[in-house]
Amino acid sequence: MPVAGRRATFPGRLLQLATGLALLPVAWTSTPARLTAAPSAMTANPLLTESTLPYQLPPFDQIKDEHYAPAFAQGMAEQLREVDVIARNPEAPTFANTIVALERSGQLLQRVDRIFFNLSSANTDPAMQQVERDLAPKLAAHRDTILLDGPLFARIRTLYDARDQLGLDPEARRLVERYYKDFVRAGARLADGDKARLRAMNAELATLDTTFSQNVLKETNASAVVVEDRAELAGLNAAEIAATEAAARAEGKPGRFVFRLVNTTGQPPLAALQDRGLRERLQRTSEARCSRGGAFDNRALVLRMAQVRAERAALLGYPSHAAYTLEDQTAGDVGTVNRFLAQLAPPAVANARREAAQLQAQIDAARGGIQLAAWDWSFYEEKVRQADYAFDEAQLRPYFELNHVLFDGVFYAAERLYGLTFKERHDLPVYHPDVRVFEVFDADGRPLALFLGDYYARPSKKGGAWMSAYVRQAGLLGTRPVIANHLNIPPPAPGAPTLLTSDEVRTLFHEFGHALHGMLARVKYPRFSGTQVPRDFVELPSQINEIWAVYPEVLRHYARHYQTGETMPPALLEKMLAARKFGQGFKTTEYLAAALVDQAWHQLKPGEIPADPAAFEAAALERAGINFAPVPPRYHSAYFSHVFAGGYSAGYYSYIWAEVLDADGEAWFEQHGGLTRANGDHFRQTVLGLGGSEDAMTMFRHFTGGEPDIGPLLRRRGLDEAPARGGARSP
Repeated sequence: MPVAGRRATFPGRLLQLATGLALLPVAWTSTPARLTAAPSAMTANPLLTESTLPYQLPPFDQIKDEHYAPAFAQGMAEQLREVDVIARNPEAPTFANTIVALERSGQLLQRVDRIFFNLSSANTDPAMQQVERDLAPKLAAHRDTILLDGPLFARIRTLYDARDQLGLDPEARRLVERYYKDFVRAGARLADGDKARLRAMNAELATLDTTFSQNVLKETNASAVVVEDRAELAGLNAAEIAATEAAARAEGKPGRFVFRLVNTTGQPPLAALQDRGLRERLQRTSEARCSRGGAFDNRALVLRMAQVRAERAALLGYPSHAAYTLEDQTAGDVGTVNRFLAQLAPPAVANARREAAQLQAQIDAARGGIQLAAWDWSFYEEKVRQADYAFDEAQLRPYFELNHVLFDGVFYAAERLYGLTFKERHDLPVYHPDVRVFEVFDADGRPLALFLGDYYARPSKKGGAWMSAYVRQAGLLGTRPVIANHLNIPPPAPGAPTLLTSDEVRTLFHEFGHALHGMLARVKYPRFSGTQVPRDFVELPSQINEIWAVYPEVLRHYARHYQTGETMPPALLEKMLAARKFGQGFKTTEYLAAALVDQAWHQLKPGEIPADPAAFEAAALERAGINFAPVPPRYHSAYFSHVFAGGYSAGYYSYIWAEVLDADGEAWFEQHGGLTRANGDHFRQTVLGLGGSEDAMTMFRHFTGGEPDIGPLLRRRGLDEAPARGGARSP
């Protein structure tokens, strides 16, 4: 699902880092000797000079692990010198000599940071993981050195106070306001003693964040489920079995079968496996990750992070970490989010219970003799779809071959809406053989961006799906975007086609929506480029782009049988669309459960931290009325990377908050003729091109011409059949 970049980059965008969005793992415990390289090594380091490749694409084929530490050290030193010149400038502060100068600062550090942290998520190794652990506290200290600098903040405050008299254009004025607000939120007004406490907290949280993230990856790899007997795989097709055999060979276990876990609680094979014992083993293994003792147990980290986040919020003058975070989102405050989630939870659970009754009836009709459990849900959901809708998800996969979906679906929709065209480049370096590079051209034929597609799962890659930027568009710097999408599609057996599930198709379109947000940016200042918007708004473009995955014109264009080339039969399409609402109770409930757990952790005060994460989770779900055993949370706390390592702390609600907006957006497209250049250009001009240069909700109103309405979301998810609490409109 999601993340428009796991981490925010530091250099040149101090504003973003001062918000709760930028949870860069930060700071270094190494001695100065470890941060210094010999002159010859520095000269040979490709990170120290701007890339000469098209669009400043990183020279991936030249970068080695040993290059990162000295490049970070030099980048931080350079930026501190640059910032010191700004802060101690004897001339009166001006927009140019203070704000613009800060936007230009740290170009080396920015370059190194983006390359390293993007690759540490997409293709890490033990050496990079060690650099990341060493780096975390050092970058935190570097960030605080700048954001807590008194003379620098005084210059920003002077400009903020005089902003009405500076004659600034709207984007420049907003930049001044953001710098001031984010320095304040970072602690710039604290007394010196409190600043020292804050520095220590930030350094500790940076280290905890990094450790949590690395533990999840290591535990997920270590928790792969090994099967000895081929008979246990009944229900899987030949290609799926071949993939488990290939995974086993890759792990040095020939003759066996390996299921690698995905990052969510639910695991895709549960929908097909007939062996209930194996289904239960997969489910329990997934839910036990990072909470069963050993080196990768994250429970103590969760408790400590909740404690330090709560203490930091109190130091900054907020009742909780959630209150601190939400102040800077479109939601605005804790009460608004709580009411929103409470409005959705009852109809979601009621819908899930209705679905569960249907599944249990299917079990009883087949004389299954069992009570529905979490590991049975996907399996019997498919049975009900087949019985009630004459629809089997497996029927779709031959029509969802990766290249067809990408070229004839994702790229086709972008061409129809925005006039974009794509040319695959085989002459540019990549960091892994799976990665593909495309040059993107605008409607007038001018080069626009580079797009990297990294679609397959591997042990060196974190779970989930996300977008990231190696280079952001910025008129001030003259840069054009280099944007990447990452998925975790299980690689097929050698020589076999990559056939996607409908969820993987949706994810491909979703992440490309984030990519469009980055590629179509048209701002002057780097601070506002692309996805640098509130977390509860950043999912709007990605979820809008999901519309086109099932839009009839687009679907007909890409849904072609990988062997015959025939388009998907209209009857199958109708069945698929008819079955879409079934299962929404489960999907909404598992998501809301995770969002409520996130809020429960981050609305705690310092003296309220529990001793047992599992018991705390259970109690939070019971209080919210969403503790339905067959539907566990999409993530349990110990592997909930979004909120404990991914920048979404107190913000996981953002996906469904943004879905209220995108459901309205879908209605707008339908009312105005759907997939047309005029509609695409309107969305580009009012939202995609503006990044964070305007207020998010103002952009939304300019896009749709009205206020958001929760009704379309309830209808889309089939939640309008049960009464909802609270008002009818949100956000």
